[in-house]
Amino acid sequence: MSQHHATIRWANAGSEFLGGRYLRAHTWSFDGGLTVPGSSSPSVVPAPLSDPAAVDPEEAFVAALSSCHMLTFLHVARRAGFAIESYEDAAVGDMAKNERGVPFVKVVTLNPASSTPVTSDPRPRPWPSSTTMPMNSASSPSRSRPRWS
Repeated sequence: MSQHHATIRWANAGSEFLGGRYLRAHTWSFDGGLTVPGSSSPSVVPAPLSDPAAVDPEEAFVAALSSCHMLTFLHVARRAGFAIESYEDAAVGDMAKNERGVPFVKVVTLNPASSTPVTSDPRPRPWPSSTTMPMNSASSPSRSRPRWS
């Protein structure tokens, strides 16, 4: 199987680290050469200590689930004879606090929409218009296991 690498870089910009008043902006560098600005979510750590223009871990988690779902859908649709022309998903992740008061992504709702040309030769298969993946609140966010509902 393959390995996937990401390098996360952060440096203190001379702010009050021990007092909690430090910038959360950092970068994510991937093995293909792309570097993305990252930060904590402004809903968790308000600006100016976070960077609202950067990708936060919660957004990245939602995007990763949506991307995996799309790639699976495209593969399954192709094998079933559907010629997909476009795909869009307005995915939404809902935050909650666990029993210890720690915020985590509790539910991710995928809202995929795709189009096929009239000439497509589909073999009809039911496909939900919305897929929700609640996460187990008893687990830490990194150990959550998806449960389809």
